Amino acid sequence: MAEKRVQRRLAAIMVADIVGYSRLIETDEARTLAAIREIRSQVLDPLIASHKGRIVKLMGDGAIVEFGSVVDAVACAVALQQGVTVHQAEVSLESGIVFRVGINLGDVVVEGDDLLGDGVNVAARLEALAEPGSISIADTVHQQLAGKTDFAFEDTGEHTLKNIAQPVRVWRWAREPAPAPVGAPPLPLPDRPSIAVLPFDNLSGQVEETYFSDGITEDIITGLARFRSLFVIARNSSFAFRGKPIDLARIGRRLGVSYLLEGSVRRQGNRLRITAQLIDASNGAHVWADRYDRGLDDIFAVQDEVAQMIAATLFGRIQEVDVRRSAQKPTDSLTAYDCLLRGLAHFRAYGEDENQQALEMFERAVQLDPRYALAHSYRALVRVTMHGSATAAVEVLDEVYVEARRAVELDPQESRCHRILSTICLYRREYDIAEQHVGQAFNLNPNDPDAMMQKGRLLAMRGRPAEALICLDTAVRLNPLYPPWYNAHFGIAFYSLRRFEAAAQAFKRMVSPGVWSRARLAACYGHLDHANDAQAVVAEILRLKSDFSIEEYMRTNVLLERDEDRELLREGLIKAGLPA
Repeated sequence: MAEKRVQRRLAAIMVADIVGYSRLIETDEARTLAAIREIRSQVLDPLIASHKGRIVKLMGDGAIVEFGSVVDAVACAVALQQGVTVHQAEVSLESGIVFRVGINLGDVVVEGDDLLGDGVNVAARLEALAEPGSISIADTVHQQLAGKTDFAFEDTGEHTLKNIAQPVRVWRWAREPAPAPVGAPPLPLPDRPSIAVLPFDNLSGQVEETYFSDGITEDIITGLARFRSLFVIARNSSFAFRGKPIDLARIGRRLGVSYLLEGSVRRQGNRLRITAQLIDASNGAHVWADRYDRGLDDIFAVQDEVAQMIAATLFGRIQEVDVRRSAQKPTDSLTAYDCLLRGLAHFRAYGEDENQQALEMFERAVQLDPRYALAHSYRALVRVTMHGSATAAVEVLDEVYVEARRAVELDPQESRCHRILSTICLYRREYDIAEQHVGQAFNLNPNDPDAMMQKGRLLAMRGRPAEALICLDTAVRLNPLYPPWYNAHFGIAFYSLRRFEAAAQAFKRMVSPGVWSRARLAACYGHLDHANDAQAVVAEILRLKSDFSIEEYMRTNVLLERDEDRELLREGLIKAGLPA
């Protein structure tokens, strides 16, 4: 009998998978399955059809899809991620459907309607590497995209994939930065030298080392921010341009700065190489450049050296800050510093158990260096976050307060320690102490937008909303691509000023809003007599928390200091139709 001939063909394979599927099913099986069916019928199936794809296999938590064109496969994946984001915009972060996607171009074995072989296996491994809501593609796919699409991908280096013999270079989809409002004028340049530090490139060859280059970038930003004669853009605004094909002049205009700093980090063994280039954003000219080849033990000295050189270059000499104080070495343990950076990377992520992993890293940093102030501060902050922040038990608030206070004692010149202590004091309803420490945080680092935003939140909570808005606007100028949580503080200030329409718009800009922000939005609609809008929000609140009551909400979730502000909120909640 003649041997059956194996059929092969070259194909672009997309593997899509739902993040945290088992958890979602366990939490609410009916709602999750209904949402998946709706996404498939309204988003996935139409996109696959319009991009000439073929579903090879459909699983409960994902799909394998074949395309004849790499461009069609990538365009479909990008449209899928964007479509799912829009579809799930009103769903809480905990309950929302989020996909990971991997795409490979390779040889596949045809077996009936099924496809087998390394071409499919690599796509599945790439999907597992992708971040929630993102796309990972093989280098073979990226090469085929050249000049054919406007999609931006960033190189994450070579990866060794499970059961795949040869390493694969992987590229990650980089979402575009938030666009400027239509018709918005360019941001005016500040009245002092202004700079944005772009994320330093990780040249270590391993994507998992990115946290280290990001940490060095952030520490340089912090070092620069201490100089009052400089205007320094916040981390998340400058990091939004990572891997984007945007010219430097446009970035300078978008952020409203005169200068940009870019560079790279390479860590090999016990050696470290940092390069840095200071660029005039108006014309792309290099103002200054340098390279630092040092042992890892000198990392903090290099960071300070870069910050001081830039400051000196921009305004001639450092006048208002004691250099020795600003260059204070935070820890003698490089391993503790490494753990802190890993913890921060987890703390800022959105995957499952990220806070728990961050806590483990911060605890390890404290064990390695019990006098490491920032590690103590962030351990206290992540602990209170895991326990519900303002709703945390008194015992937890007492414990994290002691640790945050200890951090300030260990390093009274570190602004972030004061900022975190202020946050915990606010959760404890200790308003005077909270204001004292957020003021100290700003004095130590006048370019910290989160400290300014927190000061605005505190002033709004204390019944000084007009002052609060000044702080909030200043924070946004320091951080033009500000994170969505800033909107909540604008909403509180507008609400206290009885500007309910503006407050409602602020709360509506929240991403994946929970019960706290939805209740605030409902109160706005209550005062505005928008009955239908209020009813829709109330229904969603009760779906998320069936035993919701105004009394419990006011007692556990509301940090407003003045009785009149609390009564104004209570009145709005009642008008919206929420249960007493």
